[in-house]
Amino acid sequence: MFLTRLISGILLLAFTFVTMFFGGQLLLITLFMISLIGLYELYKVMKFENTPLACVGYLGAFAWYLNIDTKPNAILDIKVPELMIFSIVVVAALLVFVVKYPKYSANQLFSTIFGIFYIPVMISFIFKTRETIAFGRWLAWMVYVSSWGSDTCAYAVGRLFGRHKLAPNLSPKKSVEGSVGGIIGSALIGVIFGLIMSNFTGKSENLIIIFAVIGGLGSVISQIGDLAASGIKRNYDIKDYGHLIPGHGGILDRYDSIIITAPIVYFLSLYLVGRI
Repeated sequence: MFLTRLISGILLLAFTFVTMFFGGQLLLITLFMISLIGLYELYKVMKFENTPLACVGYLGAFAWYLNIDTKPNAILDIKVPELMIFSIVVVAALLVFVVKYPKYSANQLFSTIFGIFYIPVMISFIFKTRETIAFGRWLAWMVYVSSWGSDTCAYAVGRLFGRHKLAPNLSPKKSVEGSVGGIIGSALIGVIFGLIMSNFTGKSENLIIIFAVIGGLGSVISQIGDLAASGIKRNYDIKDYGHLIPGHGGILDRYDSIIITAPIVYFLSLYLVGRI
């Protein structure tokens, strides 16, 4: 099991590196596919993954990503207000709910709308950070540092020093000491990223502090996302959202903290560094 998990983790990291390195439409399409699979997994938990109501969510994700890329070589050179897309999706979901009533429950209706914002919209901020923020090629990596890096540091510190339960009802194995270790570890990795970037670009050392701040705060948010995802799984009595990634579960099992961290890293980067 450990070997399977390790190999899957290495392949996933390599895949992430390639898409992040090239960025652009490759990253955009990758995030869209991750969003679709994530939506499918969420809707499957709610038991309506192959229905017209679920299709509203899938089409909403498609419209969102089609509208994001606004560069000269964009897939579609049309830009509409983002709130307009979200409003149309809400109306479409309500229409299906009314026409098919009482086929769908209110929980399924709300899950359709929430799922679009929770997965496609929030994870798309990885693309926005990389493509629209100054030093975005570097800062976008802080999404992964604040989630996967933080998780690794929290696990190591928790195993060595964990004594006090962090959230026993949600994740009995997580400890307060591990949580603090994750935050500090993520901030320190941010410092390393900042040092490397400063050497490559010759920019101000203030960026090192900015990377550390983003790493630490991003870790706090990522842990909230991880625990929230655990809560959803416990509510529906499932161990994993899926089995796409051997040893890790589904897309949502691996990207639960990244989803919620992505917009935080974007907005911190926007206000601390600025746009290109």
